Amino acid sequence: MTLFNAYIRLGIMARIEHDFIGDLEVPENALYGVQSLRGKENFFITEERNSQEIYFIIAFAYVKKACAMANKELGVVEPKVADAMIWACDQLINDTEKYRDQFITDWLQGGAGTSTNMNANEVISNLAIQHLGGKLGDYTIVNPNNDANFGQSTNDTYPTAIHLSCMFRSNILIKAAEQLRDALYAKAKEFDQTLKMGRTHLQDAVPMTLGQEFHGWGFTLNDEIENLRDAQKHLLVINLGATAIGTTVTAAPGYPELASKYLAELTGLPFKNSADLIAATSDCGAYMTLSSAIKGLAVKMTKICNDIRLLASGPRCGLKEINLPQLQPGSSIMPGKVNPVAAEVANQASFLAIGLDTTVMLAASAGQLELNVMEPVITYALFTQMKVMANACDTLRTKLVDGVTANTERCRDYVMNSIGIVTLLKPHFGYQVCADIAKEGYISGKSLHQIVVDERKLLTQKEWDEIFNTQNLINPKFVK
Repeated sequence: MTLFNAYIRLGIMARIEHDFIGDLEVPENALYGVQSLRGKENFFITEERNSQEIYFIIAFAYVKKACAMANKELGVVEPKVADAMIWACDQLINDTEKYRDQFITDWLQGGAGTSTNMNANEVISNLAIQHLGGKLGDYTIVNPNNDANFGQSTNDTYPTAIHLSCMFRSNILIKAAEQLRDALYAKAKEFDQTLKMGRTHLQDAVPMTLGQEFHGWGFTLNDEIENLRDAQKHLLVINLGATAIGTTVTAAPGYPELASKYLAELTGLPFKNSADLIAATSDCGAYMTLSSAIKGLAVKMTKICNDIRLLASGPRCGLKEINLPQLQPGSSIMPGKVNPVAAEVANQASFLAIGLDTTVMLAASAGQLELNVMEPVITYALFTQMKVMANACDTLRTKLVDGVTANTERCRDYVMNSIGIVTLLKPHFGYQVCADIAKEGYISGKSLHQIVVDERKLLTQKEWDEIFNTQNLINPKFVK
């Protein structure tokens, strides 16, 4: 059954479009055309259209608008046609949801993104045709290749659109990470007098506060936020106007500089062309840098979530130093069980992001000569990384951190019953004496207070109270 007959059965009228491969039936009211449809038919891999990433559509519209403006100024595209395409791009930018279903290509595709580029060209052309009073598919009025893609190639417009859309999406990720960081800092203030035991090797170490623990988590997240911002700087270097391989073939003189200038003005972002367009056309360094920064955030998130799960373990037979919000029943068989599901799902998002970094690295290494044709999978991986990590940050903040409370007395009891606090006596009695005290405590089960004050008479009760008061445990005084 032909597509035409299928459309008829569904009550959909069709128009015939032609490319050098042959004729193809396209739904009569579709803004996309024959080359978009071939891409849709050829590539069914992820079962996800790249239109799921709304910023990708918006970014492509900005790129095509900048190109149309540059070509109009240079006089290589008829002003009426250029103005109609600029109008069409504005529709995609300002009312993206209305046209989202017109972007029909799979994330993964052969051709280094050609199907997606032509999808954008056809939608823009048909919108412009309508604007000029023509009939959809009448490419004598506005042509996807000759007008919408004039002086362009997939190899410069597609990566430029990736750079721009990654700027949009990474800003959302950074905001989510900043909000999580700030939530951790807020809990740090709330718990700044909550004494607890610090641990190394999962063994008792020395006292600290729960606030210090939360502040440390926020601080380490902030490092990764800064890395993300640094990664964004690499996205601002583009290859717009490079065309096929970086030689600017088919582009009018001055076009690369003018197109990138207009893109910067339209977006408010300081885009600039690479000093070496040949290198920039095949290089994927900016993607690797961004992916690595996302992976860094995911690694830090994993550690934080693991710590939270340990501190909340129990409630009767674990540490239970903190209480997590109860979100849902935790077991289909064990009544009353509640699990740390927000931390668990944030862990999983982090693992996914870390794994996708490997995808980006492998794809980036697969470039050959003047082009890396694996950019579509890099794009898919990057957007997936950024979305899942932004959502993980939001989930961890709203479902867990904002509602976490401290078991203050339990935390303090752990400290005072710990052998680890013997470290505070080291300046007074030396390492060997303290080690002997600790050994006795481990073997006998006696408290340090019993050994030091009651039995060995090494300290008076007053001296003990001075050393082991809350403030000295939180902020130990140096003794020599």
